[in-house]
Amino acid sequence: MEITRRRILEIGTGAFACAGFLGLPAFASLSDDAITEFTGGAEMGEGVITLTAPEIAENGNTVPIGVDAPGAVEVSIFADGNPEPKVATFNFGPLSASRGASTRIRLARTQNVVAVAKMEDGTFQMVSAEVKVTIGGCGG
Repeated sequence: MEITRRRILEIGTGAFACAGFLGLPAFASLSDDAITEFTGGAEMGEGVITLTAPEIAENGNTVPIGVDAPGAVEVSIFADGNPEPKVATFNFGPLSASRGASTRIRLARTQNVVAVAKMEDGTFQMVSAEVKVTIGGCGG
């Protein structure tokens, strides 16, 4: 077999394509798995909790996130584009005056931020928002 420049390009392209299918982690499925682990696979409703997140974040290292979940005993925040999707968990006791929390999280890229709340009656509520992360304020 004669090795030509064309043959090397064909082999390299094939190897690159195989590596793309086999070697990249599926971040969306990681967040789906983490949410299923948190909820135990239960059905989730929408509309009771609110998530406050910027539409565009100029700095992905410190993205302000707030969640307001009246009647919740636990709230978890997930970022579906991060290597570790579960980024925060807040627990509320029966004497909590407010069932809300805010924090700053790190986002690897533009992605959905999902808040899932376990309510006092054992049901789960979910809300999500897309946050566009720009690089130096120039697009992303």
